[in-house]
Amino acid sequence: MGFVPSDELLGAFAPIVVYWVYSGIYVSLSSLESYRLHSKVDEDEKNLVSKSNVVKGVLLQQFIQAIVAILLFTVTGSDADSSKTKQFSLLVLASQCVTAMLVLDTWQYFMHRYMHHNKFLYKHIHSQHHRLVVPYAYGALYNHPVEGLILDTTGGALSFLISGMSPRTSVFFFSFATIKTVDDHCGLCLPGNLFHILFKNNTAYHDVHHQLYGSKFNFSQPFFVMWDQILGTYMPYSLEKRKDGGFEARPTKQVKD
Repeated sequence: MGFVPSDELLGAFAPIVVYWVYSGIYVSLSSLESYRLHSKVDEDEKNLVSKSNVVKGVLLQQFIQAIVAILLFTVTGSDADSSKTKQFSLLVLASQCVTAMLVLDTWQYFMHRYMHHNKFLYKHIHSQHHRLVVPYAYGALYNHPVEGLILDTTGGALSFLISGMSPRTSVFFFSFATIKTVDDHCGLCLPGNLFHILFKNNTAYHDVHHQLYGSKFNFSQPFFVMWDQILGTYMPYSLEKRKDGGFEARPTKQVKD
């Protein structure tokens, strides 16, 4: 019989595989100028970091995430142990996933916002992510290693622990969260994209945050926009056609300095 990876191993590495496969799909579609939020020329000229360095940065973050995931699964026990005493219904699984989404969103909103308002943290840590003025799919997890550890890795660990999900459930949840994060940075507004239909927190919403006028708005990620709306950091926008093709997310309220 061939090697069958455990749920713990899949939980650690499946999101990484999903990240690069889903990003690859968007790379293959990146020439569709009529659906881009920024032109390909802008992507090449406005960004302040090379694509090779972005790949290296993402791989470093994923390496750290995988180690933390393996350690977390080791400490909390395996599915083989937990399945002997637990019977999960679809309602329980749905409740765990929604709880994990809310925990992850809450953690990332407040940590993300603080990194913008603390000048030291922004200059030395979070500004690395904003070198991508024109976001693209495989740059979604391009962060300073410290930010990756605080926002993504710690946030993911908290959502896993607080929701009570199993390693098997985490395979699907974190793969979905990975797809959503990549989609938010893909820079394309494709017709029929379910993420744009079902979530207000989408590609255009996050693109606003990456622009200079929106750097103090739209901190929410990766699922909902509730904290931005509750705490007054929501930046409404309209999606309009650019003269040279594609779309542009334009703010619909005046930005105060």
